Amino acid sequence: MSALSAPAVRTAAEAVAHRFVEARLARRALADYPGDLPQDMATAYATQDAAIAAYPDEIVAWKVGMVPPALQDRLGTHRVAGPIFARNLWIATDEPTPLPAFVGGFAAVEAEFVARVGRIDPEQVDWSIEQAVAAIEALHVGVEFAGSPLKTINDLGSAVVASDFGNNAGLVLGAEISNWATRLDEIQVETIVDGTVVGNGMAASIPRGILESVRFLLEHCARSGRPLAAGALISTGAVTGVHEVAPGAVSACSFSSVGTIHCRVVPALP
Repeated sequence: MSALSAPAVRTAAEAVAHRFVEARLARRALADYPGDLPQDMATAYATQDAAIAAYPDEIVAWKVGMVPPALQDRLGTHRVAGPIFARNLWIATDEPTPLPAFVGGFAAVEAEFVARVGRIDPEQVDWSIEQAVAAIEALHVGVEFAGSPLKTINDLGSAVVASDFGNNAGLVLGAEISNWATRLDEIQVETIVDGTVVGNGMAASIPRGILESVRFLLEHCARSGRPLAAGALISTGAVTGVHEVAPGAVSACSFSSVGTIHCRVVPALP
């Protein structure tokens, strides 16, 4: 079978994107991937771009996830990015934050560090770690709510993950970490789901570190024609792991000396 032409790839990507967007807006699950599985990141991000264009909301943050080592050489990357929209950004309070999960889809809680960037040069497309650190205006604790209408999204690989908003359904923004640069390496993170400890970790648990996630995302967005504006948030990766949950679950992500973020998973209603 011959390779698809570029216009055909765009058309196929748009068709998949619209199926995902329709499912997300209707709050319903998908039984299968709605098209041919993307085999490379270019196709995956073409689908994501089409979905961003079709989704009726503003991007206020981005998530960064890890590509499994076995896929990194073939896909040519070690991280994957996805947008987070204004309607899916919640500020943590003393009460559990309700997280609306697609019934029959995928849902998971992930304890993460969240960077807020300051003003950056929109023309800059190459980023070093040092430049990325300088761009961080503040660092917060947070919880990424991973989610997709497709239950098997993680099983199908990182290109599929990228194609559906990076498997993101929202972000809970927690407290700012004062003097983060000197404290980051000492913060212990624990995730509890339904009363059971399901994961422990630290910033260094993220392969290559959370600052590499910031560098990657700044460069990825700039090269994709979406340079970050001041105030944009970057959720940098699952410190204690990806913990799958279902409606009814309650979780607590604790960051030593900073605070705990409590969440409860609820069914997403149309």
